[in-house]
Amino acid sequence: MESMRLQEADHGTIVEVYVKPNSRQFQVKVEDNGLMVFRKESPVKGRVNKELTEELSRLFKRRVEIISGHRSKQKRILIRDVNAEEVRKILRAQCPA
Repeated sequence: MESMRLQEADHGTIVEVYVKPNSRQFQVKVEDNGLMVFRKESPVKGRVNKELTEELSRLFKRRVEIISGHRSKQKRILIRDVNAEEVRKILRAQCPA
């Protein structure tokens, strides 16, 4: 997890996310370069993006927004008002490697 790339920005921390839709359940796994997120929803009419931001907002207890990759499986998300070390701490506690 220590090698996971997190980029601190003016308003929070940016994380690389790879989304895998049509999974059995919502799950977040930490990969070397970012997060692998397994989604229940299918990629229709932005349902995956909506589920992604809602679930990650719950996980980090912060506002989460997609800053690039709205139509791609690879996305960059901004976790508002949190630094990279706090993101790592939350992920260590909540997500399997």
